[in-house]
Amino acid sequence: MQSPKHVLISLEERHAVNILAGAKQVELRRRTMHVEPGSTVWFYVKKPVGAVVGSATVGTSYSAAPNTVWRKYGAVSGLSRSEFMSYFDGSVVASAMALSAPRKLKTPVTLDAMRAVAPGFHPPQFYCRLDADALTDLLTGR
Repeated sequence: MQSPKHVLISLEERHAVNILAGAKQVELRRRTMHVEPGSTVWFYVKKPVGAVVGSATVGTSYSAAPNTVWRKYGAVSGLSRSEFMSYFDGSVVASAMALSAPRKLKTPVTLDAMRAVAPGFHPPQFYCRLDADALTDLLTGR
């Protein structure tokens, strides 16, 4: 049996809060994130928080022109139409990755804690895959 896949993304705090509250059900990016459905995506909230605060399960990904993605996912994007269009200004393609079953960690995992098990670790600017290693063990509580 193949082990579950884990990825880490960096977010602003408000986006992580909205995902964990169920108001934001897609992660939007200017580039397609090639993440398998069923994978776990972990949310690293940028400084000043500087910690992983929760996770969700990845569903399908969808890429199209920004207007098309807005029509399909705007209501669950956690953004106003003007914020959405501003983010994708100049982009030919918008990418949306569906998220379900959000889970908030009881105790956020700080950047210092991650660096204690993975020296030199830096949060991703886009996203990064997590191998079955000490960092994944730390996040999953194994």
